[in-house]
Amino acid sequence: MQENYLAKWLNNELSEEELAEFKNSETYESYQKIIAVTDTLKAPDFDVEEALQDFKSRSVSKEEPKVIVMRPYKRFLQVAAAVAILMVGSYFYLGTLGQNISTQYAELKEVTLPDNSEIVLNADSKISYDEKNWDKKRNIDLEGEAFFKVAKGKKFTVSTDNGVVAVLGTRFNVENRNGFFEVTCFEGLVSVTYDGKETKLHAGNSFLAINGKIANLDASKNAHPSWINKESSFKSIPLKYVLAEFERQHNVSVETQNIDSDQLFTGTFSNTDIDLALQSISVPSQIKFKLEETKVLFYAQNKP
Repeated sequence: MQENYLAKWLNNELSEEELAEFKNSETYESYQKIIAVTDTLKAPDFDVEEALQDFKSRSVSKEEPKVIVMRPYKRFLQVAAAVAILMVGSYFYLGTLGQNISTQYAELKEVTLPDNSEIVLNADSKISYDEKNWDKKRNIDLEGEAFFKVAKGKKFTVSTDNGVVAVLGTRFNVENRNGFFEVTCFEGLVSVTYDGKETKLHAGNSFLAINGKIANLDASKNAHPSWINKESSFKSIPLKYVLAEFERQHNVSVETQNIDSDQLFTGTFSNTDIDLALQSISVPSQIKFKLEETKVLFYAQNKP
């Protein structure tokens, strides 16, 4: 049977010969059953006016359905972005923190820097530096006192809130405490910038400023500061700074009564033997002391 017989049959376009051939085919009977069933089907009644009114009433209804848009993927991207920002921020933040090293009272600490420069940190002191970028910038931030043995290389600086010390390779000591700033060069050449002015120190020379006033010091013949050998030495230094150093080295609390803490002191005391240290301070200063556990009272001789 030709494939277009069905279409022609439905449109009553078959010739008598084609109709006879189509009726003898195997599919004709099936098509006849389909037509018979469809003739019994009836479409439901449909009122156009009623449907239009229903549509209008729905469109003007005040109660609109709530729509919740779910965007799980977008939410995931937001969380991922936040995590990424935290990770990157933490990396750069931690990277800028660098190394922070400090000492307690009665404690010394040795530090080796990335270029093998060496630092000895005195009691109650702190240094910080950027280890990650050390090759680009050799800089130490100092609070307290430290002795430096600098390896030769690029410019090496020690920054304090009182001034900046710069060298290329040498040995020097920097003390930066409340109102007290001292730099001593033991080897090589040191540049000290204080209050906007630069001073160059050759080996054996020192720069000292107390409460903003620059003092002249005699040349030192030592190879390193005395505290490296567990002693603290002073030459014409106000007594209050001597007592503060004694307090740090022996981890005690110091009080004074009726004494002139601005009187100048010259001498040395032990950083390990507290009894000897007390005698070394009190005798030349003509003051007395009372030691009770971790407290020391210094007072005038004419007071009980």
